[in-house]
Amino acid sequence: MANFATRLLPGGLAILAGCQTMASGEDVPARIADPTEASQAALQQAVDSALGTRVTIAADALTTSNILSIERRPPATAQGRLATGRNMEPPIQFRLVLSQSDCILIDTRDGSRQALENTTCIAL
Repeated sequence: MANFATRLLPGGLAILAGCQTMASGEDVPARIADPTEASQAALQQAVDSALGTRVTIAADALTTSNILSIERRPPATAQGRLATGRNMEPPIQFRLVLSQSDCILIDTRDGSRQALENTTCIAL
């Protein structure tokens, strides 16, 4: 019986090592490091593409956090003023992750993923 256990141990360790290797390829929460005009343009394009419209994004978006929230503009009255009252729609959220060496923007509504070109990310 002891012989069986000693033969099983190396195989078990190899399986555990394989699991650790696979885990390193998972998404890691990240932020944009050293934003440039090119990285800001890539983020802008990815968000605009996901939403189907142009939105305003702050220059420091995703530089301190991995969450980007986009709130819907409140509806306007016939006179062009913003309507009063509560907007019950939740904001649209995106998450930034580092997947191997790629910066990936994930739309939390449907899980779609877009790689951000010309962007350097670091893990949080």
